[in-house]
Amino acid sequence: MDLLREANSTFALNLLKILGEDSLKNLFFSPMSISSALAMVFMGAKGNTASQMVQALSLEKCSGNGDGDVHQGFQSLLTEVNKTGTQYLLKTANRLFTDKTFDLLASFKDSCRKFYEAEMEELDFKGDTEQSRQHINTWVAKKTEDKITELLSRDSLNSDTLLVLVNAIYFKGNWEKRFNKEDTQEMPFKVSKNEEKLVQMMFKKSSFKMNYIGEISTAILLLPYAGNELNMIIMLPDEHVELKTVEKEITYEKFIEWMRLDKMQEQKVEVFLPRFTLEENYDMEDFLCKLGMTDAFEDRADFSGISSKQSLSLSKVVHKSFVEVNEEGTEAAAATHVNKTKRSLSVTPCFCANRPFLFFIQHVKTNGILFCGRFSSP
Repeated sequence: MDLLREANSTFALNLLKILGEDSLKNLFFSPMSISSALAMVFMGAKGNTASQMVQALSLEKCSGNGDGDVHQGFQSLLTEVNKTGTQYLLKTANRLFTDKTFDLLASFKDSCRKFYEAEMEELDFKGDTEQSRQHINTWVAKKTEDKITELLSRDSLNSDTLLVLVNAIYFKGNWEKRFNKEDTQEMPFKVSKNEEKLVQMMFKKSSFKMNYIGEISTAILLLPYAGNELNMIIMLPDEHVELKTVEKEITYEKFIEWMRLDKMQEQKVEVFLPRFTLEENYDMEDFLCKLGMTDAFEDRADFSGISSKQSLSLSKVVHKSFVEVNEEGTEAAAATHVNKTKRSLSVTPCFCANRPFLFFIQHVKTNGILFCGRFSSP
């Protein structure tokens, strides 16, 4: 699973950079949800289409011993992340919706069910496009506790649609150390040098693990969720550093090095964190093409491992996401900070996220990045 973890984290950070090219926009997405759904389609890809998907998903290292390793890796990862008996609630679900005229290979259906617990569903895209759209939206709403109710807009499908890939993920977790609502107060948030907006700023004084990365002048704070199986990682550049500068520097190797627990020092700290809700919607085609995955959306696509009788290309890859961060914890769904710490005996360090920051929700045991986000504009 180590190679797959590296692949997924690399894909997450690559996608963060591409999605984040507009540095003023908020971001929120689930790279694990997107990559696992695309990996399901990858099972049926051949030739150049498969090679491009390997590149886009950063699977070069873990597909060298045969693609079976990739899918067994995802099976293990999804089983671990979705396990029962946790103090957080996490649900992931993938599904392929195809037009009823399409003849899918039984072997592909079986593999999707085996590795991804994903079912195929036939709809009448040609005969009743609108009913098909509503059916998919209802399925997603159910999987995300009604947080995402309109994944597919009215113009997203047409009578030529053959295959729609949908991934949904829902998360709800309480903080290990909750913020007190009485301590929340209105404070300014510096959107840019010349613009401020008021936010509801939460406050907590307690012991947390922190790190300071001198090379990018950025403080890192670890906020654990109840049960200590998930963390929110917050990366807050110093006031004179733009967030896009930090984003450009992030690589998988650096990210792992910065998050090493032996470098994280637990200390008493005053944490100021905005209460916020984000809802984002992405048509993934352009972003995936920028990562090199172009053939999958064209007539030249080779998905002969999905159907041997008919040519097929991806019509749509849509990812919609929702996150709410408040005093109790975080609720998130997807269908697809501070001055430099100064040592002082008399002053408690302050981590004040009153300017744009990055945040990640990470699964501790697998080190998997479940969600990536950027909060830059209230």
